[in-house]
Amino acid sequence: MTPSAPHPVAWIVEDDRAIRVVLAAALREAGFATRDFADAEQAAQAVADARPDVLFTDVRMPGASGLKLLERIAAGDARLPVIVMSAFTDVATTASAYRLGAFDYLAKPFDLDQAVASARRALAHDATAAAAAPETPAANGPSLLGRSAAMRELFRAIGQVAASGLGVLVTGETGTGKELVARALHRESARASRPFVALNTGAIPAELLESELFGHEAGAFTGATRRHPGRFEQAAGGTLFLDEIGDMPLALQTRLLRVLAAGEFYRVGGRELLRADVRVIAATHQDLDAKVARGEFRADLLHRLDVVRLDVPPLPARADDVPLLAAHFLERARVDAGVAPKRFTPAALAALRARDWPGNVRQLENLCRRVAVLSTTRTIDAADLPPARALASAPFNAEWDEALRAWAAQRLAAGAVGLHAEARERFERVLLDAALAAHGGHRQNAAKALGLGRNTLTRKLGRPRKPG
Repeated sequence: MTPSAPHPVAWIVEDDRAIRVVLAAALREAGFATRDFADAEQAAQAVADARPDVLFTDVRMPGASGLKLLERIAAGDARLPVIVMSAFTDVATTASAYRLGAFDYLAKPFDLDQAVASARRALAHDATAAAAAPETPAANGPSLLGRSAAMRELFRAIGQVAASGLGVLVTGETGTGKELVARALHRESARASRPFVALNTGAIPAELLESELFGHEAGAFTGATRRHPGRFEQAAGGTLFLDEIGDMPLALQTRLLRVLAAGEFYRVGGRELLRADVRVIAATHQDLDAKVARGEFRADLLHRLDVVRLDVPPLPARADDVPLLAAHFLERARVDAGVAPKRFTPAALAALRARDWPGNVRQLENLCRRVAVLSTTRTIDAADLPPARALASAPFNAEWDEALRAWAAQRLAAGAVGLHAEARERFERVLLDAALAAHGGHRQNAAKALGLGRNTLTRKLGRPRKPG
């Protein structure tokens, strides 16, 4: 009589007893023998004496964390498949898990069938050890969030690519968070302690973009009274993020290609050869392959930038993340506004999840900012949500800020004084002209739109325009 094959063994490391019991029952029903542990230290000692076929571990537990356990396992037995479970779905935690060699990452609450399927896949797969130690998660600043399948795949890719130093092209619709992906790649790389410098190439006038990238020497052009370091110098040792790379003029594409190929460049008007020790991450919402076919983008530059391509899913493709993101944005917005805690009702979250979100995550964030300030109750129901059309136009964005920053940098480099007054006057003039155009020259309606009195508007219009 042929002896039956032994059952595959699955270990569960989880401080929540209820999760241990339920997961163990599901695994045993699927044919696994199980053993469970309440903390990572017990499991680490047991692994030294015996080896399961697959190991599930929570991340945050009393004492040693699941990531520390994963690190110890990877150092001793990189082939042991480890499936990480966590309610914390930020990119730093997820990417660290994958870089340490995690086979899979289950975002709590997960479906038991999903956990069993992951364990079965692990049986036929040898997990590999990661090449780098975990980075400390960023304490401040925006971060990628999500527990949908699409975002888990993106987090996995970030974790695998970040430490490689390879060129990355981040693609996706406007408002999906391409810069956040670039920042995550930087934070999880060996360059994390060095600068992260971002430049929206589509927001900078073509005649200024070369100087913004490479800097210029005093006297390089009219008004250049002093040396100005460019973004490549500012990002030395770190990461340079070039957003909307598809809008870069062809002439500058040629120069950028030379820098990427040789790792050297000159400032505009300079003779000193400078070393470009930066990792370049580019992003676009355009189809660069189509632009290459039309002769609008260099194929050889695309090959340099597109060593690895990460596509950021639009919000409708990750609708499961809408409740998580909405709660996060609402809390952050109400803290910024200094108002009392607020929350969305289940009906409100269902309504948000059902929207189309043409503006993607940025549009959802704008909605949360609005209701955090304007809602008069602490509970926000579906009826309290602004209509979708009210969010069609976004407020000031990064492109507007980038153009203003470039203008200020150039004026300061040229030795300008009284820059605040000059900027304020130009800002007001643009608003006045736009309001008058929108209201057919009717001053009273334009003043109302701007929140000004008619006399104030008339007085401002009466000021002489300054050149430039």
